[in-house]
Amino acid sequence: MSLVGYARVSSAGQSLEVQEDQLRAAGCEKLFSEKRTGTTTEGRAELERALDYVREGDVLVVTRLDRLARSVGDLSALMSKLREKHVGFRALQQGDFDTTTATGKVVLNILGAFAEFETDLRRERQMEGIAKAKTAGVYKGRKPTVNDAEVRRLHTEGVGPAEIARRLAIGRSSVYRALSETSRNGASRSQ
Repeated sequence: MSLVGYARVSSAGQSLEVQEDQLRAAGCEKLFSEKRTGTTTEGRAELERALDYVREGDVLVVTRLDRLARSVGDLSALMSKLREKHVGFRALQQGDFDTTTATGKVVLNILGAFAEFETDLRRERQMEGIAKAKTAGVYKGRKPTVNDAEVRRLHTEGVGPAEIARRLAIGRSSVYRALSETSRNGASRSQ
């Protein structure tokens, strides 16, 4: 049996160091760490690597349950994968509980429900703050990253979309979007 640690923070500005230190102190021999949102399990390559790595008898360890999943559905799917592989699970800061027992499953689902509830509350507060800022005229939304006029100018000069994207340090899809909006707006004006 080996302890396998998984650490996650949501943004590039946050540090994984505290979680990694706690996982090592708990005896984790192998660590998987990433900086990705926890609102979904999609796109979390290190989580997938950890799930592929663990073998029968191993224990997947996280510092807190919300480092693994923030929704009951995601948590349930992850626990099913671990059960299929006969792998245990521990959350260090929420006490040890055995996910192979009925009580452990209930505790896990309750903690998962609280993690999801916390995420929903955070999202609601954020939306309330944005609405208040908009009303006060403070919030203007995200600044455009693409200068549509510059995209059009380069395009009319015969520069291709890939070269425009390279010159302006934007994605090709942004170039195509700017060009398609220009053609839609131009078509509606001429009618």
